[in-house]
Amino acid sequence: MIDKLNIVKQRFDEISDLIIQPDVISDQKRYVQLTKEYKDLKDLMDKREEYITYTSNIEEAEEIIADGSDAEMVEMAKMQLDEAKESLPQLEEDIKLMLIPKDPEDAKDVVVEIRAGTGGDEASIFAGDLFRMYTKYCEGRGWKTNVIDLSEGTSGGYKEIQFEVNGADVYGTLKFEAGVHRVQRVPQTETQGRVHTSAATVMVLPEAEDFDVQIEPKDVRIDFFCSSGPGGQSVNTTYSAVRLTHVPTGLVAQCQDQKSQHKNKEKAFKVLRSRLYDLELAKKQEEDAAKRNSQVSSGDRSAKIRTYNYAQGRVTDHRIGLTLYDLQNIINGDIQKIIDELSLVENTEKLKEASGIF
Repeated sequence: MIDKLNIVKQRFDEISDLIIQPDVISDQKRYVQLTKEYKDLKDLMDKREEYITYTSNIEEAEEIIADGSDAEMVEMAKMQLDEAKESLPQLEEDIKLMLIPKDPEDAKDVVVEIRAGTGGDEASIFAGDLFRMYTKYCEGRGWKTNVIDLSEGTSGGYKEIQFEVNGADVYGTLKFEAGVHRVQRVPQTETQGRVHTSAATVMVLPEAEDFDVQIEPKDVRIDFFCSSGPGGQSVNTTYSAVRLTHVPTGLVAQCQDQKSQHKNKEKAFKVLRSRLYDLELAKKQEEDAAKRNSQVSSGDRSAKIRTYNYAQGRVTDHRIGLTLYDLQNIINGDIQKIIDELSLVENTEKLKEASGIF
């Protein structure tokens, strides 16, 4: 393992030199990529130092014990040996995981889209519940959320809502949430007390940088219209809302939450770039899923991934067969335990695939 870590250290030293070169700093795309790689490798270099410390401690302790001339030193060496041998296996597992090449998408910010599916008004209310769940989760992580566009349901909630999330490793965390979420409960709109099943679809799009996707101006039709959302009289009577149509693909992106037409246009382009980027990513994920048959990150966007059963206070993630009887806390944003379990399964799959390199 130390040989592999030493190879990584060579790359780390190389990047450390590169990111202070003026020609690299002036090339935005390359500089961003290198600084992200530097950050990832820095964590691995810290683990390398730990690994060297433990292996050195083991060698030193074994020499003292073998010598045996100083009883007090031998006793201390035994304690040092036990501590190092106890800590080393977990450290080695951590390093193995870190040596697997990271998905470059994981560090990106995201645009999340929640759409009410089957279930009428109740589906819109459930979409609102999911939006609240995610915003509370993001708030707990110290991530910033910002609504881009929304269409309200007739009895509350949303027919559709889009929002961006900015923070550290957002896509790597929230990508597990993409798919169909199902709710089983007595709707607020139901007078007979019968349990209904409704659904909402969640999409998590990695936010594309300007240099990830090049959009030709001639390929985009721009329409301006009056905003229908909240924001006061000035929003509703001026053509501040923006709708973009990407003619070659038919993709549409719009934004109406800002009073400024320019700001809405900027945000709509951000969503359009992310959707175009996601098209390419979806193709790649389908290819990867065909190769890997991964449980948690297949390319199928229409897969039913989770059920929220209110009568039983139960949440079940169908991909990994995880059931938690903690619905109230989960719907209030405490989804970390589910994400941790999904990450664990994905990481275990990655380790199996990479077992040949260790």
